[in-house]
Amino acid sequence: MKYSLPSFAVNPDPDGFLVDLNSLFDWFARLTDSRDARGVRYDLVTVLAYIVLAKLAGENQLTGIAEWVQLRKEALAQAFQLEKVRAPHLSTYSRLLGHVIDADEFERVVRDFFAAQPQAGEGIAIALDGKTLRGTLRAGRTHGVHLLAAYLTGEGVVLLQVEVGRKENEITAAPRLLKALDLRGKIITGDALLAQRELSAQIVEAGGEYVWTVKGNQPGLQQDLTTLFDAEPVVKGFSPASHDDFATAQTVNKGHGRLERRTITVSGALKGYVDWPYAEQVFRLERWVRHIRTGQESCDVVYGVTSLTAAEASPPRLLELVRGHWAIENGLHYRRDETLREDWSQVERGHAPQVLAALNNVVLGLLLRCGVTNVAQARRRYAANWQDALSLILRTQA
Repeated sequence: MKYSLPSFAVNPDPDGFLVDLNSLFDWFARLTDSRDARGVRYDLVTVLAYIVLAKLAGENQLTGIAEWVQLRKEALAQAFQLEKVRAPHLSTYSRLLGHVIDADEFERVVRDFFAAQPQAGEGIAIALDGKTLRGTLRAGRTHGVHLLAAYLTGEGVVLLQVEVGRKENEITAAPRLLKALDLRGKIITGDALLAQRELSAQIVEAGGEYVWTVKGNQPGLQQDLTTLFDAEPVVKGFSPASHDDFATAQTVNKGHGRLERRTITVSGALKGYVDWPYAEQVFRLERWVRHIRTGQESCDVVYGVTSLTAAEASPPRLLELVRGHWAIENGLHYRRDETLREDWSQVERGHAPQVLAALNNVVLGLLLRCGVTNVAQARRRYAANWQDALSLILRTQA
């Protein structure tokens, strides 16, 4: 096991406090500190370690984090072998997060930290989706901080997220996000907004594949798909057109008070005909839901296109990829909102909203890599024994 000495002031004994190379602490220590070294009371890595530790132990907002650290400053000083027993003021946290930390560098460090962990990057499906931080939407404003994330669905890790500028949207931010990632062997999934010709070409030419749903923002493509899959009127005495190329798959699930059936129909008949870069297959997905208690039924249909060939993605695999895309909603955005209370944060100073969102990604990534399925329950456990959470920060993840 490789170790390194921490970068902040510690007791003279070189064996007093060691951390693993490739631990979160080690990666945080690599961040650039833009402050003048004179007068610095708290090293950046110390403050970030405190924030992650407090979040793992159940605190969501900076006020709660500052108080949590203050109440445990003696124990924290002993755990980190600090020379002085003291705790940062609330304003210190917001100033460091908003103006000292470079948000883009922080995102890259987080990406590289997770990429350096054992068995990292084995998943191949990356879901793209954006989220507005509602706490930054104050009265009278039409825009808040909006972040676009690339989420490795099989591992529960955000590979990278970027802020969508006020003069751009997800369509223009997505190429910038994907350019910073190694797409070789990866499959990018996204909703209809991101179904764009230029983005599709960028992904394939970078060694990846795409799976998009298609709606009215691409009217020509949508019309081609509905024409292919929708039933044609049949003149009496004649048989309907043969669709020998069609292949289907279906899943049925029961849970959360409802019965759900998903049916996908896939075809390669439009390859070379449809005006879309590298299109190999198209599909029609029907989702039927019945609410068991009320008996109420609903059915919706979406269409899609992919660069994956039939040999690379059978109908069951495509159904899995399309359904797996929504893991970014349930596994990331929902947890950030409902468990970590991200949208309740009123912090707006500089880059602090994006950095705090990235720290929430770190917390979720640490827990999910440990096999945690109930994040709230894990945080209650760490609240009772916060020392147990130290290993997630100071040790290389298994």
